[in-house]
Amino acid sequence: MFPSKFNYYAPQTIEDALNLLEKYADEAKILAGGQSLTILMKFRLVRPGYIIDINRIKSLEYIRKEGNELKIGALTRISDILESELINKEYPIIIDAAKTIADPLVRNLATIGGNICHGDPGNDLPAVMMVLNARYKIQSLNGVRYVQASEFNIDSFTVDLKPNEMLTEIIIPNLDNFSGASYIKVKRKDGDFAAAAVASYLSIDQNDKIKDVRIGLTSLGSKPFLVKIDVNFIGSKASDDVFKQISTISYESANPVSDIRASAEFKKKLAKFLTFLSLKLSLSRIKGF
Repeated sequence: MFPSKFNYYAPQTIEDALNLLEKYADEAKILAGGQSLTILMKFRLVRPGYIIDINRIKSLEYIRKEGNELKIGALTRISDILESELINKEYPIIIDAAKTIADPLVRNLATIGGNICHGDPGNDLPAVMMVLNARYKIQSLNGVRYVQASEFNIDSFTVDLKPNEMLTEIIIPNLDNFSGASYIKVKRKDGDFAAAAVASYLSIDQNDKIKDVRIGLTSLGSKPFLVKIDVNFIGSKASDDVFKQISTISYESANPVSDIRASAEFKKKLAKFLTFLSLKLSLSRIKGF
């Protein structure tokens, strides 16, 4: 099928894009990588009257360290993230997720901002950003606001982004000393969405006592989300027994639906199993092996 008729704009600055968003509001869609939007348009599941193609806004493509934060422009390609020495060295969890997104052809076009803003509960990067305590810079003609990654996803394909706003930057704090993070995904085949996936962040002290732990789930509910972890685990020794208890909480928190990838119950079991594996991997990264 072909998309319904639309008007096309290709602004070259953020300000120009925001002016178009302000003018056309609910009738407009932003085109970044286009790997999700164009499919929806071809099947006429969405019929925007105006397409705002931001691919010429080169100021939105960057990966850089500023002080104690990593900043990534919303238009940065997934392939560029995979090739970043900085991210490979300091944020391997992002590499864990990025390398599982679709295939190389898609990753050459797909953007981090598009993956986050699309709102698909099966997209890989939102849960990663949640456990990393990232925040998003969102701009409109009215100014700038920041939203925590953990609060950005409202429901399936619904995010905290007004029609006249656009995501421009992802801001990720440095990982603490003695901390590690990982993302593990189960899928039917290469390029597929997850049947289930788990992101974990673990911080310990020099005696292996837990200082902080965060678990994010993908494809295990109507949106990616953080699991509510009992504060009683803080101060416990990072061990298989504690990891199994946290894994049970993931199982109980997951609320998936059955689909072509797996039954709901199997997905819940995956949530438990993958949480344990992810915590083990996060701990091994702290230990350096």
